[in-house]
Amino acid sequence: MSTTPTYRGHCLCGGVRFRIAGPLAPIQVCHCSQCRQAQGTALATNVPVADAAFTLEAGAELLKAFEATPGKRRWFCQTCGSPVYSERDSLPGVKRIRIGLITGDIDAPLEAQYFVGSKANWWPGLADEAPCFEAGPGSVRVG
Repeated sequence: MSTTPTYRGHCLCGGVRFRIAGPLAPIQVCHCSQCRQAQGTALATNVPVADAAFTLEAGAELLKAFEATPGKRRWFCQTCGSPVYSERDSLPGVKRIRIGLITGDIDAPLEAQYFVGSKANWWPGLADEAPCFEAGPGSVRVG
């Protein structure tokens, strides 16, 4: 008998806590300039999660959204500033969870790296384990 995996995560201050029921989808890495600015790092690592599999256990009142581009909201903790997830009108029912917030081991493969054409010039390289794309999904594959 197999059990359904459950993942838990939280923001830096612990005020926002969530649970994900079920296996995780493959991890997506994004190198676009907007993700770099939103995360304050060289790239963003996300995992798409269906709303039905996501439970916000605490901190709803701490979450605040910023709409960087029309139809895309980035949610973050107002206390510690941790980016928690994003959602797009074009992908209803899906949250893109910032995988670094998940505690414990993660059993999910690396899907691909997107927007490598705008990768930070100071970042040393790309992961060899995943295909790379010049822009978003469906764009020209590089490498």
